[in-house]
Amino acid sequence: MQFQQLQYFVAVAETRHFTRAAELVHVAQPSLSQQIKALERELGADLFLRARGNITLTDAGEALLPLARRILADADTARYEVQELVQLRRGRVRLGATPSLCTGLLPDVLRAFHDRYPGIRLLIEEGGSHDLVRGLARGALDLALVVLPLPTPSPALTTVELLREDLVVVSSPEAPAPGRSGRAVRIADLEGERLVMFRHGYDLRELTVAACRAEGFEPDFAVEGGEMDAVLGFVRAGLGVAVVPRMVATRSGRGLRVTPLARPGLHRTIALAHRTDVAPPRAARELQRMLLER
Repeated sequence: MQFQQLQYFVAVAETRHFTRAAELVHVAQPSLSQQIKALERELGADLFLRARGNITLTDAGEALLPLARRILADADTARYEVQELVQLRRGRVRLGATPSLCTGLLPDVLRAFHDRYPGIRLLIEEGGSHDLVRGLARGALDLALVVLPLPTPSPALTTVELLREDLVVVSSPEAPAPGRSGRAVRIADLEGERLVMFRHGYDLRELTVAACRAEGFEPDFAVEGGEMDAVLGFVRAGLGVAVVPRMVATRSGRGLRVTPLARPGLHRTIALAHRTDVAPPRAARELQRMLLER
């Protein structure tokens, strides 16, 4: 099995078209088809079902695809690791983070990292913890900032707790203050409020809904399905209230009323995760150090 054959296989699997795959990897289409057939002979199984205008993966192809992607990602990481100079003058870091952390925690840390290592490219992928864990597992990310506990605990990942963050309630200053006293909001007080809610798969959505159900009620959604910026914008417009991290409320608080949650409140634990079986590249290890020492 050749590395190049895996590249060609992944290209066909992603484009579902031999000619477009050949263009993607800059090779003649007959050469690509020949290499795919050679790979199939070596594996002893067809990888694609070939019908006119319709290329689909066989069961063998479906089984090979995640492994091939991981092999290619690991090789790519190795290439960058070798290319890095002693003083970290070039390289890259692929960092995954939830959108709220991209808004609240990361800007200052990434600015400090960029000032110190301007030649290192920072590639940021936003997503929920579940998606980020999958990105780490397939080798598409070097590091990820995730919310604990993980949706699916994995011994293949190493996690280091980074911070424990309070959640607060944000509302429009033009609307009545949430809660009874205006100083703090109990979870039970949210039963009488319309919530602006994040999309499915968002860690904050699961945490908020679970807290409401623990108080014996189902939350009432005014709007749902947004990312962080959209949720804050809808709250500013007076559509409802939202539960967000304190760091986000502090950084994006213009045009918002910020009300703490009454004790014991709601919190979330943020951790830095990476694959256990592969050490992060040197540039990623340096960013990891800066995050842990922030």
